[in-house]
Amino acid sequence: MPAEWGNCVVEEFVCRTKIISGSGAVSALGQMGGKKLFLVTDPYFVKSGQAERVALASGCQEREVFDRIRPDPTVELVAEGTARLKAFAPDLLVALGGGSTLDCAKAMAYFARGTYPLVAIPTTSGSGSEVTDFAILTHDRVKHPLVDPRLRPDVAILDSDLLQQLPKHLVAETGFDVLTHAVEAYCAKNAGVISDLYAREAFSSAYAALPASYAGRTEVRLKVHLAATMAGMAFTQAGLGLCHAMAHSLGGLFHVPHGRLNAILLPAVIGCNAHAASRKYAELARAAGMGGSADTIALRNLRNGMIRLRRELNLPETLVQAGVDPRAVWRSAEAIVSNTLADPCCKTNPLEGEAFLVRRILEEVTGRV
Repeated sequence: MPAEWGNCVVEEFVCRTKIISGSGAVSALGQMGGKKLFLVTDPYFVKSGQAERVALASGCQEREVFDRIRPDPTVELVAEGTARLKAFAPDLLVALGGGSTLDCAKAMAYFARGTYPLVAIPTTSGSGSEVTDFAILTHDRVKHPLVDPRLRPDVAILDSDLLQQLPKHLVAETGFDVLTHAVEAYCAKNAGVISDLYAREAFSSAYAALPASYAGRTEVRLKVHLAATMAGMAFTQAGLGLCHAMAHSLGGLFHVPHGRLNAILLPAVIGCNAHAASRKYAELARAAGMGGSADTIALRNLRNGMIRLRRELNLPETLVQAGVDPRAVWRSAEAIVSNTLADPCCKTNPLEGEAFLVRRILEEVTGRV
């Protein structure tokens, strides 16, 4: 991220996570020399046998599995897992699952303050949590981003074999999360030349490959997986924006999946931020092949492109279509606004976050009642 050192403006970019990708990449666990494995996952991967496959690949003689992960992990769940982790005292900690699993394991490692390596194995292509300083925890129906460099995993394993059976709705929702990470990182206040490279490539790759992945073409899924990681590398340096701040607020209150909320919110947020970020939005549109010789046309193409892709992926266009009662939204409007403005993601939005902006976006995605 850009910073002033003396009279110079310099950019610092750090990614200390080792990234291993490809078919069968989980076999790399066997080269890490672990003897005691603590595996964090969810019940699905235990039942499907994937957790056992990963445990065997590690070569560890002693193993403990913490499989209580649910969507939107709570502070209480993290505390329970941290206690188990400290009692077992492993020499290798592995997280296998989607963003909720990775965030929970990262928070557990953070609070346990152990010296063992943390290996993140994402099974969905969206959160980018395998390379970020972020962990999203829920407390009292509010999502709180925990941000600290110590949360970044030591190793990320991107194994394309784990992506073969992804349900279509997960391809769509997590894919839109990748696009939103890339768009917001590219336009964030802390964006720099290097983070822009990752964000631009992530957006272009995901935008091109998502329809094919959704249609069941598994050969493109590693491409989306890598795009998710690149977008994570970009936003952990550059920051995010109003779309994520609102998604955290709405997700905590109404339990709508995060990627689905991003799909609903992103076109509206692009419209609101256009005054401050039109040039960068236009650059993204052109990089993804949407055209537009003038910035105003490219900006319109970007917004319309997100709307078309949302429809192609059968994602909801409004909160009502996502099953949220609009009356409940407006009853909670004050909390939504205050939680959004307090979210750290709001601080790096290209346009200063204000209550009227949040309400304007709420009206577009909900409607007045």
